Amino acid sequence: MRRTESELDKMRRAGRVVAEILERTRAAIRPGITTLELDAVSREVIERRGARSNFLGYHGFPATICTSPNDMIVHGIPGSYVLEEGDIISIDCGAIVEGYHGDAAYTAPVGTVSAAAARLMEVTRHSLSAAIDELHEGNRLHEVGAAVQRVAEEAGYSVVRNYVGHGIGTAMHEAPSVPNYWPGSPGPKLKVGNVLAVEPMVNAGKPETVELPDGWSVVTADGSLSAHFEHTIAVTEKGPEVFTMADV
Repeated sequence: MRRTESELDKMRRAGRVVAEILERTRAAIRPGITTLELDAVSREVIERRGARSNFLGYHGFPATICTSPNDMIVHGIPGSYVLEEGDIISIDCGAIVEGYHGDAAYTAPVGTVSAAAARLMEVTRHSLSAAIDELHEGNRLHEVGAAVQRVAEEAGYSVVRNYVGHGIGTAMHEAPSVPNYWPGSPGPKLKVGNVLAVEPMVNAGKPETVELPDGWSVVTADGSLSAHFEHTIAVTEKGPEVFTMADV
């Protein structure tokens, strides 16, 4: 779907709320804080900015962010988990402004982390940057995933297959799906006004996943670390425009 300039402006405003959530939660991450306390930081931003959460209540999800530590890939439920020195934690968050959505994620260190964990986060961040560079009018959709896969696999990591990025607009998840790998065909051409949530999920080990009994949390099947970065990006005449950019 191609969004009008008026629609894009609303999505920019939603993206600014999400960017503030990214910044505020990142600043709060430290050993000893619980993931539920990080959710409270997100709730405060959403309420103060007059936005709505697109996570809270989504298919029954009970929080405004997903908090996924260490080998948890996505969809972790905030709760009593206490962050410890050396953990890594993925924060996935979103907001709605005037009916339009923003969605983004990052993975951050808790205190000092191992060199292996730091490298995984850096490579995953780089894979998102490489994907964003493909979001130009006329490029093919699946070149985005091919860029993620190339960066991740050249570093010796694997890309999760079971969870992918997506279109975004008046719903958080819209067509098309945006795989983080080359699915075997080039896909449709990108057009000005397309808006995508691109979200590499990269594992230090193998790509297989397991959903936990809570029905939400997804972990690596082999117990390896995982990192997750995401932005909401529009294809514009001037190139890709990231709506949820923050210094994460």
